[in-house]
Order: sequence, then C-alpha cells, then structure tokens
Amino acid sequence: MAQPETDPVADSVERLCRLYDTRLSETGGDLLPEDARELNAMAAIYDLDTDRPSAEVWRDLRAVVTRQAPATSADAAPPTDVEALTLLVVEDDPDAAASLTELLTEAGHSVVGPFHSAAAAEAAAALHSIDAALLDIKLSGEMTGVELAKVLTGRWDVRVIFISGDVAAAARNADMAEALVLKPYNGAQILEAVARLGRSA
Repeated sequence: MAQPETDPVADSVERLCRLYDTRLSETGGDLLPEDARELNAMAAIYDLDTDRPSAEVWRDLRAVVTRQAPATSADAAPPTDVEALTLLVVEDDPDAAASLTELLTEAGHSVVGPFHSAAAAEAAAALHSIDAALLDIKLSGEMTGVELAKVLTGRWDVRVIFISGDVAAAARNADMAEALVLKPYNGAQILEAVARLGRSA
C-alpha cells in the first residue's frame, strides 16, 4: 500500500521544534553552550535579537519557523483543490497591494480591498464576510497591522496572515497569525499560505 506523501519542510520544522522544546525543558531554559550557539546562529538568519536568554530566542524563532510559508520557488505550481476564500488585503505599498490583489483574484479568491489604512480595512471587515486577512505588520497610519489583527480576530474571528519585512515584529506577534510570509516573497509563497487556510477551514 502506498505511503501518504509527507511534507519535508513540515517534518523538518516539527523535528526542530521537538528538539529545542525538549532541550529547554530538560535544562530549565539554560542550553549547553554548543546548543545555544546553534540556536543563535539560526535566529541570526531571521535578524532576531540573540542577546537575551535562550528560552526567549527560541520562543521567537519557533513562532517564525512554524508559521512561515515554505520557501517555494517562483515557478512552482500553485496549490490545487483549494477552497476559494474571501480575503481582506491590507498593504500600504501600492505596487505590492496591486500585485497581491491580482495574484489572489487570478487564483479564484474574492478580494476585499486592497486597503493601505487599517481604519478603512476595519470598516470593510464590518461590512463584508471575511474568511482571512493578509496584513502588512507595519502600516503607515495610526493603527499598525498588529493592532488591526487584534480587532479582526477578536471581533469578527477573521484568520490572519502576516506579511512582513520586519522579522522581529513578526516573531513577537506570530501567535496572532495563522501564517507568516516574510518579504521579499514570491507569489507561490502567498498562495501556499492561503492554501493552508483553505485546507484548515
């Protein structure tokens, strides 16, 4: 009988999480020097602050690696058999917003927006039935993407995908998001993150 296909990225992330969760649990948060060096080397890839206790470094790194969309190549085939979703797009870079809207629409999703202002996006969420929101963490208005995410998840139970070039901010707030796509991203990574939402709906 054929074995079900496994996702090697997911398997690797799961093994990494198991390894460091166990190490930190067994040592009460104090890693051996060689383990701490390895952890800090991984955290440095994402520009995370390593000048703090290993448990804090691991908390942020774990949040990033478990929610980040896999590094799918730009010419990879888009996911198939994905439920069409109604997606709120909030991105204050006009070119990126237009590209996201076009990409998601062509993939069969309905797009509300794009909005560059969190206030406008919040109003739109009150008027539409939204399945999920793609939010830039750093918005130029008074409200950040993180603050908007709190409103969307708390008031309307909208799932969130954070899109960010600020890995540290993404890591600090990753527990609010279903997925994380780091800039610079490609279309395949966005579609993969959205596909995961569709599969878990």
